[in-house]
Amino acid sequence: MRLAELAQAGRTPDLPLTLELAGEPLVVERLLRVLPGQRYVGLARWHGRAVLAKLLVGAKAERHFQRELAGARLLAEQGLCTPALLAEGCAAQQGGWLLFEFLDGAESLWDAWRAVEREPLLSDGQQSVLGEALNAIAQMHAKGLWQADLHLDNLLRHDGRLFVIDGGGVQVETAGRPLSRQRVLENLGVFFAQLSGELAPFTEELLVHYLLANGEHALPLEALLGEVEKVRRWRLRDYLSKVGRDCSLFAARVNAFGLRVLRREHAAELAPLLEGVDARIDAGHLYKTGGAATVARIELNGRPLVIKRYNIKNTLHWLKRFWRPSRAWHSWVEGNRLELLGIATPRPLAVIERRWCWLRGRAYLVTEHCGDEDLIARFAPHLDGAPPEAELQALDRLFAALIRERISHGDFKGHNLFWHDGRWSLIDLDAMRQHAGQASFARAYARDRARFLRNWPAASSLHRLLDQRLPRL
Repeated sequence: MRLAELAQAGRTPDLPLTLELAGEPLVVERLLRVLPGQRYVGLARWHGRAVLAKLLVGAKAERHFQRELAGARLLAEQGLCTPALLAEGCAAQQGGWLLFEFLDGAESLWDAWRAVEREPLLSDGQQSVLGEALNAIAQMHAKGLWQADLHLDNLLRHDGRLFVIDGGGVQVETAGRPLSRQRVLENLGVFFAQLSGELAPFTEELLVHYLLANGEHALPLEALLGEVEKVRRWRLRDYLSKVGRDCSLFAARVNAFGLRVLRREHAAELAPLLEGVDARIDAGHLYKTGGAATVARIELNGRPLVIKRYNIKNTLHWLKRFWRPSRAWHSWVEGNRLELLGIATPRPLAVIERRWCWLRGRAYLVTEHCGDEDLIARFAPHLDGAPPEAELQALDRLFAALIRERISHGDFKGHNLFWHDGRWSLIDLDAMRQHAGQASFARAYARDRARFLRNWPAASSLHRLLDQRLPRL
């Protein structure tokens, strides 16, 4: 295949794929990242050795190639640890390619972070990962470079060293001279904004790792936190804008006769389920049936999932619902919001709205399953005592996160919190809302808190304990 033909190969070209690059064969064995018609990144075989191939095609191929090449060269010229560029080229009307040494067995710092993110805040494991990242960022800044698309996936551990990858996002102010303070603050804002908001109080402590490697500037904490908050707001807006459209994260089909959005990584697995969703609900284990919603647990390839169907009870109910976004859609958006903010909820996998000429009918939400024991059952043995401290601390963290993000649940009863993987996981997000102002949030939070405490008799020891422990606004 010629490189130009790759632009028409779509998201899943047949593999292995043999390309002719400047008269030499490149065999692509596995794709790691795909932007259809523009960029294909994967493990390939070239001259008998494994390489990481970046293949750039389409109308913007030459511009993207020059940016990738310039970034890779900047990293190497400034002595930063980065994979060696083995070959590169760009052919008119074809596209460009860059072949890097393949770091077999490398671990991204994102994977390393996922392994420790549930540990106590700022544990040794967390400090190790974030310290490595900040040290690498500081070294880049000391050389006048910064990574515009800064995230933990662009830092790879391999053979005891940390490699910086993705030259396409590398930018330069003055090569070889320390980055200006404002650029440093902006770039560190991008980094810290990707961490859980729970770590915000420890920003100054974490910053020590950066300053040990690059103490060129005094970095005012207030200014840095302002940059972090600005980027966090942008990231949330950007992510939520993607949950309803076709992109690298989601596969979407929206028209006058239906809406269907699902996570692209699970698209092939979920497609058969979504085609016969009502039958799968009927054959599943029903938690709730009839009325406004039907909830069932089903098995898909040995994995438990939950499907919630939002029913239309009668004509009057339809008249109230057809003209506005369905509760399934609202729950889909809010579930994705919670996931990005690091607040536990069953991962939303797919959403469906039945439509006729844009008029909405039944809707469905598919999520991961998060266990069978809710807070009411979990705390039932402790009505006259105290639940385990770990579970109370997890509750403290949940309330703190909701307050920090100004999120109200709207139906904060114990049956809507499940104990899963050491955290309290929120379900039933139909009425969830993130408030723009503190005043409206304070009123909604007071209602949530009161509803939560009504799960137990006011005279019980458990009620008194929680009333004392849960924060008030």
